[in-house]
Amino acid sequence: MIEELFGLKGKVALVVGASKGLGKTMALSLAGAGADVAVASRSKSLIEQTRDEISDLGKKSMAVVTDIAKEEDIARMVDQVVNEFKKIDILVNNAGIYVPGMALEVTGEDWDKTFSVNLKGFFLCCSMVGKHMVEKKSGKIINIASVLGKRAAQASSAYSASKAAIIQLTRSLALEFAPYNINVNAIGPGWFETEMVEEELSNPKTRKLFLKKTPLRRFGVPEDLGGAVIFLASKASDFMTGETIFIDGGISIW
Repeated sequence: MIEELFGLKGKVALVVGASKGLGKTMALSLAGAGADVAVASRSKSLIEQTRDEISDLGKKSMAVVTDIAKEEDIARMVDQVVNEFKKIDILVNNAGIYVPGMALEVTGEDWDKTFSVNLKGFFLCCSMVGKHMVEKKSGKIINIASVLGKRAAQASSAYSASKAAIIQLTRSLALEFAPYNINVNAIGPGWFETEMVEEELSNPKTRKLFLKKTPLRRFGVPEDLGGAVIFLASKASDFMTGETIFIDGGISIW
């Protein structure tokens, strides 16, 4: 029963932004649940390392060097994965950038760069993979948002706005794709010990403040997302769409 609900044997997943941190852990978690997993990121060496670790688990994998700020890169990535695996059952959109700065300091270039990757890139991945899912009338799309898409924080206006937009994009796509048996959901991580926020968390004062705001009194580690991504990719979540699961140590309940 458990394997029937949560097992991913025979499924093909594409994890975008899987070279390290949360994305890499989610890719390995999907492989551990039985899926074959294609992985993509801008870093050739790191994404090939993720591919090799998936292969070591006995699952088929491929690495595609992709910059999701470029529409042609996304189209090429999707074509390569479909040509290799013949289908995509699961899409995880995880690639993202974080440009910290107070609103009076953030430039138009910073804003455009953030939205180009964090929102436009996600949308294009959903659209291009979605076409293949519509053809076979099934699929699971999982967008990685953030607790900052729900709660405000200083020095993160561009990032927070882009993540709030992802939550609403998830809801909109859930409505559009529902007739084709495609579930679209999101995960909103809180503060995780990753390279993206390494500089901020290295400040003792900031670290203490974030921990104080986290009811569970610890930061997340990438492995904390494994269960959620398997759930959203599996049969267990078949009657769930348009939702965002916050894995944030309780920050969002304040």
